[in-house]
Amino acid sequence: MSRPAALSAAAAAAAGVAALVAALLLLQPEDVGPGASLSMAGTDALPKLREDFRMQNKSVFILGASGETGRVLLKEILEQGLFSKVTLIGRRKLTLDEEAYKNVNQEVVDFEKLDDYASAFQGHDVGFCCLGATRKKAGAEGFIRVDRDYVLKSAELAKSGGCKHFNLLSSKGADKSSNFLYLQVKGEVEARVEELKFDRYSIFRPGVLLCDRQESRPVEWLVRKFFGSLPESWASGHSVPVITVVRAMLNNMVRPSDAKKELLDNKAIHDLGKADDPLKP
Repeated sequence: MSRPAALSAAAAAAAGVAALVAALLLLQPEDVGPGASLSMAGTDALPKLREDFRMQNKSVFILGASGETGRVLLKEILEQGLFSKVTLIGRRKLTLDEEAYKNVNQEVVDFEKLDDYASAFQGHDVGFCCLGATRKKAGAEGFIRVDRDYVLKSAELAKSGGCKHFNLLSSKGADKSSNFLYLQVKGEVEARVEELKFDRYSIFRPGVLLCDRQESRPVEWLVRKFFGSLPESWASGHSVPVITVVRAMLNNMVRPSDAKKELLDNKAIHDLGKADDPLKP
């Protein structure tokens, strides 16, 4: 790359970081709704709750297991041994070489023709949706197709297939009335999945996900470095490690709830994700 081109790319990346950080700082406090304010008084009971959950021999599916959050979620589910059956639903079969993954089922589907793959969504008690694309990689139409259309259709099939508890990975600031396409689409799909009336519907709205992505996203890398350099007390309001999100999802799942809808913002995710180390002796 020539020096002018390199400078231009660096300037564009810096501008992207500045815009993203500014957008995060300008976000209004979220209307977290029922189920989001989680008392931590019961966190000491989490080991017992996990054991009780295991005894129920439930089945789970994961959408988006090839992504950063889905990959960590799969690993954590297997390490905690929470389900009797684990199924990945995706557009391609993943290479899972480790012994720990030997009993993982994989369903390969065409997301453009999901009705033809309804059987893949049959018979699961719990579902996790970590599907997502970037506008830069997929374009605006592709982003909407993945983050809204694929997610909504998958949720519809999961509900028809008997899924009782649907968990959706969304985003801090999600709002169907937002002027930002990303936040608008996230807010719209949240609302439309709610209309399906799952027995239990849990929405997770993390800030910037702190992880080392396998694919190159220079702007996100700079943003992660930016938040990683800040004091934890400040950064935790706008960012969160992926492992914390995953553990919050699973800790929330094993806790009984009468709420039809639960909305966990970034703070609730931090609190619940750090409530207890599920793998300590």
